[in-house]
Amino acid sequence: MARETCAETDMETNGTAEEETNCFSSSSLKLYEAQFFGFTPQTCMLRIYSAFHDSLNDIVPVVEEVCVRKLRKGQSAKGEEQLRSQARECSRRLQQFMEKRFKQLSERMEALLVSRCFTVPPNVLLPEDQCHKKYPQDIQEILKLESSMADLHGAYEAEVCARQALLAELEEQKEVQKQMDGILEWVMELRAAWVKDGNGNFQESFQLAMMSIKKLQEAVEQVLVCSRTLK
Repeated sequence: MARETCAETDMETNGTAEEETNCFSSSSLKLYEAQFFGFTPQTCMLRIYSAFHDSLNDIVPVVEEVCVRKLRKGQSAKGEEQLRSQARECSRRLQQFMEKRFKQLSERMEALLVSRCFTVPPNVLLPEDQCHKKYPQDIQEILKLESSMADLHGAYEAEVCARQALLAELEEQKEVQKQMDGILEWVMELRAAWVKDGNGNFQESFQLAMMSIKKLQEAVEQVLVCSRTLK
């Protein structure tokens, strides 16, 4: 009540109005108020100014036409044209004056909106904040809970990354197992064919064949080296 009485007294002087505008600037409105009302004083005043500007643009031409119609009686065509030019200039000046004046008033109106209308009392809460009033908690406990939540979130992300790495490794192992199964199947088929043809002990023959293949690979490598040297 004392704050409202003081504000009403301050409205009586222009200097005090300027101080009030500075005290309740656009940056002084807290986010909670904007969240509570769903808009800010700036957007409210912008809509009011837009409505005023549109109304002014509609009214001024009508007033200008009425004035010209009343004053053009007994005037010549040249005099009427001059009268219209003067009326147009007067309308432009009037519109500029009214817009400038309304802009000055809108600053005070915005300050009053912040101080009188868009101030949420401490006992008024948003519906989603009512639970905090019913079940108040110590700030330290809240910080501990937030820290625990952050730790759990970090552990969860680590588990997800580890699971993805394990899945990737499992896919690689499946691919390797598939290749090894193919090699084993090929060896079994080769052994069966070897035994069928009666070529003796397969294991010894296979070892000799692998040694021959290794020697053949070494010989091919030597040939490639010699061919590069000759080039």
